[in-house]
Amino acid sequence: MQARFADLTVATCVGDIAAQGDCEAVVNAANAELMPGGGVAGALHRAAGPELADACRPLAPIQPGQAVITEAFALPNRYVIHCLGPVYGVDEPGEELLAACYRNTCHRAEAYGLASLAVPAISTGAFGFPMERAARVAVGAIRQHAPDLQRVRRLRFVLADAAAQQVHDRVIDELAEEERS
Repeated sequence: MQARFADLTVATCVGDIAAQGDCEAVVNAANAELMPGGGVAGALHRAAGPELADACRPLAPIQPGQAVITEAFALPNRYVIHCLGPVYGVDEPGEELLAACYRNTCHRAEAYGLASLAVPAISTGAFGFPMERAARVAVGAIRQHAPDLQRVRRLRFVLADAAAQQVHDRVIDELAEEERS
């Protein structure tokens, strides 16, 4: 699935977030301390090497919705944008904080002149956000801010499985159809 919102192309794939070499930055679904963990954070830290944790240390802690950027080290990208998503049912208002993740990620990418991003489904793993709600918030936030983006031209959701991809594809298609109407 692929759609355009303003000048931004949004696509999905099932894959390894640490193997998106055609994107200038990957987004880490980080923990507050920006340290290795499970899921996306663990995969990116393992692939990047210990230098990533060293670069993150002085930037932590971060708050839900906040995004910071580091070099990517051994990853095939230039940068990693680290964003702390909300824990579902704990960090409130959850949907606003999740939307802030995507908005702040795009702002960081803009500030660094990046054209392409690979992003996971933030907060849908250990943080428990329901996939459908998370996809609607994520794609809605991206759609809303796409007209403001001057440099970011391509955003790819890199998802863990086909079910997550189907949800994102459906939401992207629905919102793209609204754009065309």
